[in-house]
Amino acid sequence: MAKKHKHEEVQVRKKEQVYRGKPLEDLKALDVRESAKFLPARSRRTVMRNFDSIEKFIKRCEKKGVRNKRIRTHLRDIVIVPKLVGLTIGIHNGKAFQDVQITVEMIGHRLGEFSMTRPRVNHGSAGIGATKSSRSQKK
Repeated sequence: MAKKHKHEEVQVRKKEQVYRGKPLEDLKALDVRESAKFLPARSRRTVMRNFDSIEKFIKRCEKKGVRNKRIRTHLRDIVIVPKLVGLTIGIHNGKAFQDVQITVEMIGHRLGEFSMTRPRVNHGSAGIGATKSSRSQKK
């Protein structure tokens, strides 16, 4: 008796991105001030006071996105709102622009938090004269 194999197509659905119980698509449809209601208190206060500068930044990002230009900014204090999710933004760290992919987990944080201004320190071996034992070798 021959067994029949059924080849079923398994559809792998992407995990739906949710921020504080709301789907990302719903949050992106909201105005900047309306989406601020879902942010933590400190971020919400900043967005409500500076919503005009955030909206201006979003418009600039959309214009550059249409022209396929790289988005670069010195504005490290901009609070990440849902409309920025999915963009790659070059954030200036004082020396160069670091490309950062904005994800759902970053909502409510500031851009500068993801572009470190000081590099990680890698201490090498001590130089000549740095320790008592290496001072005698100096002579």
